Amino acid sequence: MADQTNRTGKAARATEPRDGFSPAGAEEEADIAVIGGGPAGATLARLAGRNRRVVLLDSRPKEAVGLREKAGEQENGLPPRGKCCGGLLAPDAQAELAAQGLTLPLDVLVDPQIFAVQVLDLQHLVLRRLYPRAYVNMDRDRFDRWLLSLAPEGVVRLGARVRSAERTSEGGFLLRYREDGEERTLRARLLVGADGGQSLIRRTFFPGRSIRQYAAVQEWYAAEDASPLYGALFDRTLTDCTGWLIAKNGALVLGAALPFDNASARFAELKARLAGQGFAFGPRLRREGCVVSRPAGLRELCLGGDGVFLIGEAAGFLSPSSLEGISWALKSGAALARALTDDPALTARRYAAETAGLRRKIVGKLIKCPFMYAPLLRKAVLRSGVASLPGHTGFSPAAFLKC
Repeated sequence: MADQTNRTGKAARATEPRDGFSPAGAEEEADIAVIGGGPAGATLARLAGRNRRVVLLDSRPKEAVGLREKAGEQENGLPPRGKCCGGLLAPDAQAELAAQGLTLPLDVLVDPQIFAVQVLDLQHLVLRRLYPRAYVNMDRDRFDRWLLSLAPEGVVRLGARVRSAERTSEGGFLLRYREDGEERTLRARLLVGADGGQSLIRRTFFPGRSIRQYAAVQEWYAAEDASPLYGALFDRTLTDCTGWLIAKNGALVLGAALPFDNASARFAELKARLAGQGFAFGPRLRREGCVVSRPAGLRELCLGGDGVFLIGEAAGFLSPSSLEGISWALKSGAALARALTDDPALTARRYAAETAGLRRKIVGKLIKCPFMYAPLLRKAVLRSGVASLPGHTGFSPAAFLKC
């Protein structure tokens, strides 16, 4: 096995770890500590790890971190539990992967592939519209692990959850985390929060920078014959955000972003309303949940500063209209990698410049929101049929789900 210097570029204060993980009681040292192994953190680690000492801490089990060949055992024929996510790769995300020179491996894909989105307005059920939209239907857990597997050999990946992070008197950062029952520490010059909607790094270092959030609830049901469509669900009486209905490998995924108040009851009512319109749900296979952010304005974005940087959803980078976040994660992770210098202040200025386009895009999505979420405006848009596929009007659950 290669020695620790070959893995990190600088010897840690301990003996050589096994499989890239620190032994009990060790203290790792890094140029950059990345908290979170989703698309944003994995992208940054892959790009920055080529010429810097990067340690990535990801809370999933360490034996599976970054290994495509260990994508996990199936549960009821489903992928391992992961992020509460519809698992669709939008065109913007596809374009960003191409820009980064990446192509998806076959084992990330699932059936069926999706070429249209069906908008279901549960407040105005006389309307149904199909909009052409080419998504890649994928296993989100396998996708994340594949991205992690692309990290350079020198990147140290720790299967651990960070307990605390603090600034040291020397100007760097000290992280405390627990792995295999042992308390361990990590020192780093720069700290990057890629830890999602409930970002510990954002809450710790930028406590005044709040962002609008929802409870995302998602359930998987058995479904033998589901049409290859993505259903976008809207009902202002339940949520001012959105829901989704997606077929995946013989299962049907129903999810929604809901207010925290009575989220479970709201989800049950959403399912009941769909069932009342003819949707038939098979036995429930799984229930998942998480917190999802949805920026209400540019003031809710937080890039970080003073040696601490945020990327992906931790920074607030995701679409306020659709909640799509993978493309934003890929782009913001790459943007910070391009911005990195030895001077944190210069890095902050460069990162702000690199993400100017993303901030402008947030504004565009915010302008779009009323046409999706204001009931009367949405009804007018659906009635107009603008940009929709011709010949698809009227509400028909059978067109989506054949049971």
